[in-house]
Amino acid sequence: MFHNIKSHFLFSKEHRGGIFLLIVLIVLVQLMYFFIDFSKFETSSKEKNINKDWLLVQSEIDSLNAISKVKKFTILPFNPNFISDYKGYLLGMSVNEIDRLHKYRENNKFVNSAKEFQDVTKVSDSLLKIISPNFKFPDWVTKKNKYQNNSSHKFYNKTEKVITQKDINIATKEEIMEVYGIGDKISDIILQEKEKFGAFASIDQLEFVWGVSPEALVDIKKRFFVKPNIQIKKVNINNQSIKELAKFPYFKYTLAKEIVTYRSMNGDFKSIDDLTKIKGMPNEKLKIIALYLEF
Repeated sequence: MFHNIKSHFLFSKEHRGGIFLLIVLIVLVQLMYFFIDFSKFETSSKEKNINKDWLLVQSEIDSLNAISKVKKFTILPFNPNFISDYKGYLLGMSVNEIDRLHKYRENNKFVNSAKEFQDVTKVSDSLLKIISPNFKFPDWVTKKNKYQNNSSHKFYNKTEKVITQKDINIATKEEIMEVYGIGDKISDIILQEKEKFGAFASIDQLEFVWGVSPEALVDIKKRFFVKPNIQIKKVNINNQSIKELAKFPYFKYTLAKEIVTYRSMNGDFKSIDDLTKIKGMPNEKLKIIALYLEF
């Protein structure tokens, strides 16, 4: 009898292999059950339905984006004549609307009212209604409009001061403070900037002075100029060391290091165009930088 029972537990090599494989599969299934989160698969269909709902209202969301951006980024008053590409984007203007304004300004023309701004840019009434309360025009424009709209303007006789241009490099602090938008602090910064270079090489250089607004720069160019052939201390870009180049106000140490590294690998710089290949070079200032360099 024992022999008959034992015969039931005798397996061939193939049977033992099949039993082992079955045990392995059972263990794997148990591990999957304990370590895999199946709940995410249950919610996938729900997420698909939610995504479809979002797609249905996406166009409405996009239409509100421009308005939401304007509400976030137009807190402070600004002169619409000097809207940059980035600022125009934040205001909700299209590329074509921004380009129309820039093309108008290239002819040295200014918009002096919200209506004029709309006539030039072709912005929508809804966008103009949002951004125009923050428009800030110069005082002389505001006063001019005020008296033009006043029936008694014929009695208004304002004597305009004749402006005689002066070399910015010999201008006093008081003379600089006569510029629209330049006060005590900014005038000191302008003079300190001049001392860094020894002298300004171009009137356009003041565009890169901290605190000088676009409106102030327009008035500066009316009042001041840089004397032609002015003697300025130049930097030899091909001979000076990293430490010496780092003393130039437009070159920091890291940029000076990049310049010397490029020079050692490619030879001397032949023109200002070669500097555009330098990593970290402020290309927007290259025309000014070139005035201080010798090759």
